[in-house]
Amino acid sequence: MSLATPDKILAFQKKLYEKAKGEPKFRFYQLYDKVYREDILAHAWRIARANGGAPGVDGKTFAAIEAEGLEKWLEELRKDLHDKTYRPDPVRRVMIPKPGGGERPLGIPTIRDRVAQTAVKLVIEPIFEADFEDSANGYRPGRGALDAVKQTHKSLKEGFTDVVDADLSKYFDSIPHDKLLLAVKRRITDVHLLRLLEMWLKAPVEETDGKGNRRLTGGKKSRAGTPQGGVISPLLANVYMNLYLRLWRRQGKGDLFAARIFNYADDFVILSRGRAAGALEWTRRVMGRLGLTLNEEKTRIVNAREETFDFLGYTFGMQRYTRTGQRFLTAQPSKKSVLRLKEKVRGKLAPGNMEPMPEVVKSLNRTLDGWRNYFSYGNTYLSYRAINNYVSDKVRFFVNRRCKKSTLDLKGLSLRVFDEMGVTRMMKDKAAPRP
Repeated sequence: MSLATPDKILAFQKKLYEKAKGEPKFRFYQLYDKVYREDILAHAWRIARANGGAPGVDGKTFAAIEAEGLEKWLEELRKDLHDKTYRPDPVRRVMIPKPGGGERPLGIPTIRDRVAQTAVKLVIEPIFEADFEDSANGYRPGRGALDAVKQTHKSLKEGFTDVVDADLSKYFDSIPHDKLLLAVKRRITDVHLLRLLEMWLKAPVEETDGKGNRRLTGGKKSRAGTPQGGVISPLLANVYMNLYLRLWRRQGKGDLFAARIFNYADDFVILSRGRAAGALEWTRRVMGRLGLTLNEEKTRIVNAREETFDFLGYTFGMQRYTRTGQRFLTAQPSKKSVLRLKEKVRGKLAPGNMEPMPEVVKSLNRTLDGWRNYFSYGNTYLSYRAINNYVSDKVRFFVNRRCKKSTLDLKGLSLRVFDEMGVTRMMKDKAAPRP
């Protein structure tokens, strides 16, 4: 199943982008009929299918829909959208552990709603992409968190070392619906499409307690929040954050505070040359006007030449060359990021895992390869070495339990884990490279 965007849809998206880029004040008034185009809905299905995920409140899986007849299912969705009888189902809420402790809510729409949201995203994303500030890197085509990491490191080395390490309190849950929809209406006036977005924002949330009892919350009375887990949510979150980023640029705050700002979704840092306090105070006021709140316990000002700070899984700060003792500004995988990977490795090599060894290695390698692909920038030697040692030990003990042999019998296995078993090695053993 190809995920390449069909040429006809690409051409349509290009026209929207060029129109929006060329006419910044133009408002698009006729988009809804494009949402239920057969080719757009079919492509939206392919994207949703590839992304996978658990079923929503109706319990329907991708496989079940295909078994019952995908063409008929898509036609029913198309008809509901065409006739304007489409109504979203409640969002299934699950709580997932947070890396630093505690839990955060994840909203899981039904597959039907995911496909509909993907179709809308295909139509409206090019319009807002034309408006997004260059400092925004999250959930955008051709951009990613690693871009923000590289830009941050480059700016630090250029002397922007007075840092606002910012943290927003429950950003996705706090976005005011009325102000968000006003931001959308600056570009889109199609009432039917706006109605779709509002219905998704106000979809009830179904929660299940420990006893299996279900209850609905939110709904039409809800005034804030866009569910984390919804396909359309990241785009809407970007639209709202862009209000802050655009105001920063239009009011010349980069020059005023001798600063640069880098953003990924609800994470952002401000790098300044000595004026971070002013940038933080201005940010606090603007976020207040937007109905958002800085987490004062986690937001802080950092002198990157004296302290470290974490951003998007990386730690930034000063280190010393091993040989010369000279100090330098570095970016490296954070300790938390390494610990999270170790937790995942430990879970995949748990005693209860009875999968065949080739499947265990395949699953383990997917995790290791994905981590290495992202954490490939900066000074990685120490992190890679620690992960190699950890993986080698865990695989050895995993095989030891399965084969019921003593550790001494398998002491040489640690040297064969990577070469003979095919487990991903972060790097080959060698002397630490000079940064």
